[in-house]
Amino acid sequence: MARHLITSAIPYINGIKHLGNLVGSQLPADLYARYLRQRGHEVLFLCATDEHGTPAELAAAKAGKPVAEYCAEMHDVQAEIADGFGLSFDHFGRSSSPQNHALTQAFAGRLNALDLIREVTEEQVYSHTDGRFLPDRYIEGTCPNCGFESARGDQCDNCTKQLDPTDLIAPHSTISGATDLEVRETKHLYLRQSVMKDQIEEWIDTRQGWPILTTSIAKKWLTDGDGLQDRGITRDLDWGIPVKNGDQDWPGMEGKVFYVWFDAPIEYIACAQEWQDVGKGADWERWWRTDKGADDVTYTQFMGKDNVPFHTLSFPATILGSQQPWKLVDYIKSFNYLNYDGGQFSTSRGRGVFMDQALEILPADVWRWWLLSHAPESSDAEFTWQAFQTDVNKDLADVLGNFVSRITKFCRSKFSEAVPDGSYGPAEKALIADLTGKVAQYQAHMDAIEVRKSAAALRAIWVAGNEYLQAEAPWSTIKEDPEKAAAQVRLGLNLIRLYGILSAPFIPTMSRTMLDAMQTDDAWPDDVATALETLKPGDAFTVPDNLFSKINDDQREDWAGRFAGTRD
Repeated sequence: MARHLITSAIPYINGIKHLGNLVGSQLPADLYARYLRQRGHEVLFLCATDEHGTPAELAAAKAGKPVAEYCAEMHDVQAEIADGFGLSFDHFGRSSSPQNHALTQAFAGRLNALDLIREVTEEQVYSHTDGRFLPDRYIEGTCPNCGFESARGDQCDNCTKQLDPTDLIAPHSTISGATDLEVRETKHLYLRQSVMKDQIEEWIDTRQGWPILTTSIAKKWLTDGDGLQDRGITRDLDWGIPVKNGDQDWPGMEGKVFYVWFDAPIEYIACAQEWQDVGKGADWERWWRTDKGADDVTYTQFMGKDNVPFHTLSFPATILGSQQPWKLVDYIKSFNYLNYDGGQFSTSRGRGVFMDQALEILPADVWRWWLLSHAPESSDAEFTWQAFQTDVNKDLADVLGNFVSRITKFCRSKFSEAVPDGSYGPAEKALIADLTGKVAQYQAHMDAIEVRKSAAALRAIWVAGNEYLQAEAPWSTIKEDPEKAAAQVRLGLNLIRLYGILSAPFIPTMSRTMLDAMQTDDAWPDDVATALETLKPGDAFTVPDNLFSKINDDQREDWAGRFAGTRD
């Protein structure tokens, strides 16, 4: 038994996440966590809500609530939806927790003591109407390069030119629309990443087998232009972790908070403390400190490609820079984007299908299967309602669901609701040999966290059973050789058990339905031949309701219309 620490990118608090967010981090992380637990490993799977920064303040203001109250409510909403999708977090924490406050301040104090933090005086846009400094993304105006009227203070989305707020023509605050903006001086703390460039690059080179997507993004940031730059770790905001030097005040930093991208990754560690403090676990340091036993932990992170720079550079700079025995990530599984019906999913624009909406129209397992089997690993992927309907009907209803329904109902009608007696013949033994190889392939892909290949391998296992059933046709065999038909049915029932076990990481609810129907355990099939003898003649089973309903054309057209615009 090995020990595995798993974290998925923590979702931002300002609203319910869309399906692209889900498949880019939380869902594949859950797939891997569930698989490792099935194989007998010790797993700690952590996630949390990312609660600080200007977007949280604006979302709370829009909702007419104090920001702390808004974040508490949205944490509960996101936790409930995560549970609805079967995400098996050991703990779902909050970046606003007291544990993260203390740990973030402690890291800052440690880094400062090691001369890895410097104070910088810089110019930033201040809005008199809003009474605050404005982050670049909350300033809009006309692009001086292409004339686009909604260019942001950091970039024009039309021509992609990088901008400064002072470059914009007729800039205004996106918070209030105010134009009474001025440039003021302000002081901030910067993490001196530049002096750690060689150390971080050397560390990245020691990571084995990272996806090309992960390493290419990290190397690009290390080498492009002037290379790795120092990064601001404070902001002029009210909501966040107050800037302190350990547990001491930081002169000149009064009224400032740590930048969300400094404190959010530290929440991965703090989340384990929360897990212990709420009584779900014990000895959290054995997962996070190598001097407390974490040297034998394999730590895997899951995230979308937009999060890679912070997890390959900034967070490691924090950990390495502290010169303390914290556990560093071993493997970063990154994903490209899932696009939506010819465009992009967008939380800010409310475009696409969101997690709560998805659960309203279909069971979680349907979404889990389609999203994971189309995970955007090597390139961006595309969600279309036509492809979704076709794949769900084929894979889940026609292949898996149909197999379970046919074999259980046939057995009940021709034998009983108990496993019939019959010895496996050449066809059964050939299938068992074929499945032995297919299960080994499935395990290899799951071990390597190759999500789409794992789904394809699992689908092939389902298909093999269907092809066997079609070829052997027990409904015809029983007319001439009832004992042979009994053997075919006995194998079919054992296949349902095998499918229930192997499918659990992908479709946990339907997996449990299959295993409950077969009234059996869920021990992993280390030996496929033995596993397919588990259900003995006379063992009782029940006939489950149809596992999956087909999506009809009317439903598809209705959903495509409902989700064509933007969410309120």
